[in-house]
Amino acid sequence: MHRLRAALCLPLARGAERELTMAGIPLILALVASLIWPGLHTFLPAGLLTTLFALLLYFFRDPERTSPAGEGVFLAPADGRVVEVKQVHEPRFLQGEGLKISIFMSLLDVHVNRVPVEGQVVLVEHVPGQFLQAFRPEASEVNEHNLVGLESRHGRVLVKQVAGIMARRVVCWVRPGQKVQAGDRLGVVKFGSRVDLYLPPGAASAVRVGDRARAGVTVIARWKGEVR
Repeated sequence: MHRLRAALCLPLARGAERELTMAGIPLILALVASLIWPGLHTFLPAGLLTTLFALLLYFFRDPERTSPAGEGVFLAPADGRVVEVKQVHEPRFLQGEGLKISIFMSLLDVHVNRVPVEGQVVLVEHVPGQFLQAFRPEASEVNEHNLVGLESRHGRVLVKQVAGIMARRVVCWVRPGQKVQAGDRLGVVKFGSRVDLYLPPGAASAVRVGDRARAGVTVIARWKGEVR
């Protein structure tokens, strides 16, 4: 995979090997066939497979980003559109009231998720479930998801990577006990999905429903003492 990244001069997400291999092998065979037996019957499949491979490369892009510095800020864990901002009761990790901000990732968004705040990973848990459309509010509770719990200086923070109707594989790269910085790569959800962020009661949202967010770049919330 490292050789592929270097050859393409394109930053690709970890964990893309399976999909790129599955698309790459038929592509190579189709290209060879089009050279041996030139004609529409071989050019068309080769063209379609080339397009598919290019789309996969675009989907699994992982651009380098510089996270903003500052105390009391929480960064977006995902690229996409904010679909929910509300106060909720989170019983699993926060074990109390908190601020929930949900981001829906379309197929065109970068799907690498990032750490929202400096802290230590204390929980990583995979939860089986359904595969409803990720933009539906109930998907947050019933869909298959991965939980990443952080202990930060402002309290507990929970990132929930939610699978969707197409995104049926959630990949997490952090482990319990690991110390992380805001903007570090956390994992990837493949092919359209959502990420829910649960913040402690002292956090105030810096975004509204409909806003666009960029993982590791957009300040999505601030500690109340830092609200401007």
